[in-house]
Amino acid sequence: MPQVRVFGGLRDAVNGAESIQVEGTSIRELLQNLSRDYPPMRQRIEQGIAIAIDGVIYRDDWEQRIPEGAEVGLLSRIAGG
Repeated sequence: MPQVRVFGGLRDAVNGAESIQVEGTSIRELLQNLSRDYPPMRQRIEQGIAIAIDGVIYRDDWEQRIPEGAEVGLLSRIAGG
């Protein structure tokens, strides 16, 4: 079960925790379980978040696998162009 670091403005959706454990072998599964375990996070996910796996940021590749022991982080999506 990945240990997930939660950054910035997303922490209020996980009761202020800096780090949480969420099951998931892919980004999609992790996000589904995150929504189930932390209902306030559902809206944040719909608005758009990014996932970092071992320092690589994924914004739309929800099929990306999460390797065993990977460093995982949740970040607010930053708009820009």
